[in-house]
Amino acid sequence: MLVAALLLSACAPSGAEGPDPSTLATPAEPAMSESSSADTVTATDAERTSTNDTAVAALALLAVKGRAPMTGYDRARYGQAWLDADRNGCDTRNDVLAEQLAAVVRESNGCVVATGEYDDPYTGTTIDYRHGDGTLIDIDHVVALGNSWATGAFRWDIKKRAAFANDPLNLLPADAGANRQKGDGDAATWLPPNKPFRCEYVARQVAVKTKYRLWVTAPEKAAVARILATCPDQALPEDRWAASTRVDHDITDPGVLPAVKSFTSTYFKNCDAARAAGAAPVRRGDPGYGSHLDRDGDGVGCE
Repeated sequence: MLVAALLLSACAPSGAEGPDPSTLATPAEPAMSESSSADTVTATDAERTSTNDTAVAALALLAVKGRAPMTGYDRARYGQAWLDADRNGCDTRNDVLAEQLAAVVRESNGCVVATGEYDDPYTGTTIDYRHGDGTLIDIDHVVALGNSWATGAFRWDIKKRAAFANDPLNLLPADAGANRQKGDGDAATWLPPNKPFRCEYVARQVAVKTKYRLWVTAPEKAAVARILATCPDQALPEDRWAASTRVDHDITDPGVLPAVKSFTSTYFKNCDAARAAGAAPVRRGDPGYGSHLDRDGDGVGCE
């Protein structure tokens, strides 16, 4: 062995630095450490957050389900119209008008907007607003209350529904005629006639549904996606008001009505309660039926 070593050293050229590193076998990579794994997760989360600044990315994260039934839906179940949700002394409608209209003149109470000018994004027209003329401007719920009910709000309590109904993120002044054509429609059934505004409009719907964790129906998602395909970099609108998703007001849900208990059943106190709960007419054997609701004794109460 000593002789072999001497022979090898004799063959090596003088001043050699050893074998070329590029000719060495690469050792197997070590298993990922906990810190490496954490770094990967952090990078992924950061990338996801950055991507979700677009309406397209946020739309992809919304749950897709069918419409829930409208049983029990009523405007009153979202609180009074309009609530002073931010407790600044003025109702939400006038807050929105004062913020969105130009050349605003208020009445002497300091809250009611008497006159103003508005560039309506739904129609692309300019409206000279005058308080008391109901044909001019409505405050539109960008995600309509009826649509919210059918996509998750039926499960909320009234304090969350009232917050939704008064959240400035979900409110825009709009031409009254256009707003009434929309009704409770979603993007699959109604879009603003002013086409250049449609990208911003559906992006705002996505932002609202994201904030309140509402779902979209398959046709609604497809309609929003078609609009956003024309503006794939459309950003989600900034929620600069950062309104809470619950109000702190002392309000009660008129749809959650007290029942009168007997030894054998639970029944509605009166027909007003049954109708408000969407249960009228109430038939014998149905939950909530009581003989005091069926004055003619035909087995059907609150006809």
